Amino acid sequence: MHRFAPVLWLATALAATGFTFAAQASAQGTPYPAKPVRVVVAFTAGGTTDMLARSVSQQLAQRFKQSFVVDNRPGAGGNIGTEYVVRSPADGYTLLVNSVGPISINQTLYKRLNYDPLADLVPVVQIADVPNVLVVPAALPVKNFDEFVAYAKANSGKLNYSSTGVGTSSHLSGFMFSERIGAQATHVPYKGADALNDLLSGRVQFMFATIPSVISQIQAGKLRALAVTSAKRSRSLPDLPTVAEKGFPGFEAGSWFGFFAPKGTPAEVVTRVNQAVNEILPSLQAQMVREGADPVGGSPQQFGDFAHKEYEKWKVVVKASGATVD
Repeated sequence: MHRFAPVLWLATALAATGFTFAAQASAQGTPYPAKPVRVVVAFTAGGTTDMLARSVSQQLAQRFKQSFVVDNRPGAGGNIGTEYVVRSPADGYTLLVNSVGPISINQTLYKRLNYDPLADLVPVVQIADVPNVLVVPAALPVKNFDEFVAYAKANSGKLNYSSTGVGTSSHLSGFMFSERIGAQATHVPYKGADALNDLLSGRVQFMFATIPSVISQIQAGKLRALAVTSAKRSRSLPDLPTVAEKGFPGFEAGSWFGFFAPKGTPAEVVTRVNQAVNEILPSLQAQMVREGADPVGGSPQQFGDFAHKEYEKWKVVVKASGATVD
């Protein structure tokens, strides 16, 4: 019996320190990743989160000579895919690319959430900031932001704005805008592309959309862009003013995207992915800016601090809007 005690002690010690397959592989000279990595996206294919995840994952695969397979698990405002990763093994082989909603908004929005994304996930690296852009149909009789504000006030209670769902960044941006200008507007939530389709047809009069989702329609003249919701002008649409500079200081309501991992993922894995993404982003900058995203990067600590600040900001907005989801 006694000759097994050192083995039992070692097993206990390794478990206590979170010794995982990834750490074993590294210690044996096989650095992470030693097998394909699943990159979960909590939204449908073709959206902004998915596009960014695929661009970066492709580069990670080339860099590490290992597959980074994007796995779309949409539903419940991003909660389904997010919870899947929360419940996944913390071995570095299931990662999550997520956005502001599931990480910093849904805790306040949803009455019942079975996890806390800020506590049950670890931040790895921020990929990008993606400002929302205020867009209107080309046929609407306004040419710029000031004219639209005047038009909205003159038609208070008559305008509709679309969003990609209750409590999303596009919804809350529209709510904040209506509050700040002092004009009533009706929120019309949609799922996916229908929000854009009804905007293009003129059934709704305005929308705060992520730049990548509408930049082609703006360039084609089908939508008129009036302002962006970021703190500073977007590199993708540098001629557009920010809402803040047009007389509404503090109006910041953009989206953002980044990598997360299950709580307990080895620090060496988080560091390795963080460093790789930071080194990859410069090569993707031109593409990302062209498509409407501003690359960010930075440390896991910076990303975590930012996500917590976003939670505090959006908590106030969600409660003021009265938005809730069962």
